[in-house]
Amino acid sequence: MANCWKHAPSLNLDPIPDSEQDDWIMAPPLDVMLANNLWVIICGLLVFIMTVSVGFLEVGELGTDMEISLLKTMLITGSAIFLMAFIGFNTAFAPTLGGIIGNPSYNGLFLGGFSSDANQLLTGAWWSTSGQGLTTGTYFLFETAFASVTLALVGVVVLRKVKLQAFFAYSIVYFILIWNLPAAWIWNPQGWLARMGMADFAGGLVVHGAAGAAGLGIVLQIWREEQKRGRIESIQVPYKLNSGWLTLSILLLWIGWFGFNPGSVLAFNNSAMTVVLTTFLAAASSFLSIMYFRYRMTKKMPDLIYATNGVLMGLIIITPLAGFVSPASAVILGLIGGPLFLAGEKWFSRFKWFSDPVGLFPGHLLGGLFGVLMIAFFSQRTFAVASGNPVAQGNSPIPNGLLFGGGTAALQQLGIEALGIAAVMATVFVLSYLSVWIISRAMHGILNREQL
Repeated sequence: MANCWKHAPSLNLDPIPDSEQDDWIMAPPLDVMLANNLWVIICGLLVFIMTVSVGFLEVGELGTDMEISLLKTMLITGSAIFLMAFIGFNTAFAPTLGGIIGNPSYNGLFLGGFSSDANQLLTGAWWSTSGQGLTTGTYFLFETAFASVTLALVGVVVLRKVKLQAFFAYSIVYFILIWNLPAAWIWNPQGWLARMGMADFAGGLVVHGAAGAAGLGIVLQIWREEQKRGRIESIQVPYKLNSGWLTLSILLLWIGWFGFNPGSVLAFNNSAMTVVLTTFLAAASSFLSIMYFRYRMTKKMPDLIYATNGVLMGLIIITPLAGFVSPASAVILGLIGGPLFLAGEKWFSRFKWFSDPVGLFPGHLLGGLFGVLMIAFFSQRTFAVASGNPVAQGNSPIPNGLLFGGGTAALQQLGIEALGIAAVMATVFVLSYLSVWIISRAMHGILNREQL
């Protein structure tokens, strides 16, 4: 059974609890540690850019009168940094309680509070990253950027509909619990899915799939409130394309993905550069694919919104596999992305009880889950090992995929990935819906009174 997670499980040289000693490995040389920390800090900053870039995407698709989106994405960024430092980083990435959630008190509030002896804040490395030598501050910045952009993806379904103060209240629960549970299960080496062998390189499920599940919980509450107002269909948010904003958004998101996927190697090495190739090839292939298939459907040159969604779909699909596959496999996966998005767009458009103008469900939800399942088909062990996926507790690294002779081990991996999808999707959906339902009760509804 493979035991794979985003970050190689390794520990610093300080005394550690017995429960963590099975994951201990030697720290790297000082020059390697410095290079890795600089690399991951830069990548984390690129990922932070993506949160506000989602705001640019919303303005580009929904019109310049939606500049409230920029305030929303700034609110998300500030909330993520504050709340993840407060306790969310611990609940996701501290040694876990029974493999379910990180120990909230492990590092103290606000990364150790006023203590100069906080866990590896000045020296050493965060307990699960000693193999790369990442300090607490570096690792915190990187993972907080992931949490931030995930909520930005969730938030594309709330524009014109949900009170900003209600969404802020939701962000508190999100950065303390909702985002943190999938991260603790899959990216924390002590998580129950990680120990089973669940693999998700940079967030096909933890980010994109889970964002779709959280969004479903929100749109369900929106629909319930719209029904109470006598609606028989959910109010559809119209497109008002702005080419300048849309082009800027996809440019920044594509650049940001340089930090998103290659940064998830957590080391400055040849594997990180290979991940750059797989990421960019998948995006380019998906762009060409969607342009071709859309042209075949309409006999007209596709507009900018399809070009944008083609690039995004390729980036989303490759995210959970980027460190596990060859450049040629990335091209194949990208080519699949075009028709997959078009089919998903057509299918989701049949439902009239929610509005999804920016494509959370046919893009991030469908693409993310598809990419996670493709791990069992396209992975190659050589790439997976090079990108930092470990051998833990005597288990083998991620196996070769079914297309590369993986056999029964690959089938077993497929079952683990499917189990992880089911567990995360159900949990995030339920927690998201319950959160917005409670917020709705407290605020007498989450809907804006100035709806369309």
